[in-house]
Amino acid sequence: MEEDWIEHRRADDGERVGWMKPIDEGFVAIDLWGRPRTEVVDWMLAEETLDELGLGYLADPHELRLGHDDWLRVRIAEVSSVEIRVKKDDWGDMTAPQLYYTVPFPVDEDQLRPLSR
Repeated sequence: MEEDWIEHRRADDGERVGWMKPIDEGFVAIDLWGRPRTEVVDWMLAEETLDELGLGYLADPHELRLGHDDWLRVRIAEVSSVEIRVKKDDWGDMTAPQLYYTVPFPVDEDQLRPLSR
């Protein structure tokens, strides 16, 4: 996370949903993975974008690149402004081994991406 990023939290529960990065006279909305979600826009549009994005995308299945062409289905376990922890998707099997992986923040889409590709 860059020092000039401005944290944005939802008004109803105070949950952080991203940041606004000041650029010239506007802002870029940044999601919880450190990825830009808008071009340079005004403050209100950046806030609205993050509010609409919410946290729901974190619950979806994702893929983590393990090797050149090796992708592993994972679920997001923890997100911070330092790192992102993912867990191998075990389909809710309580007897499956718990395998966690850590990727640095911000994470590139060529390393962690939504499964719906």
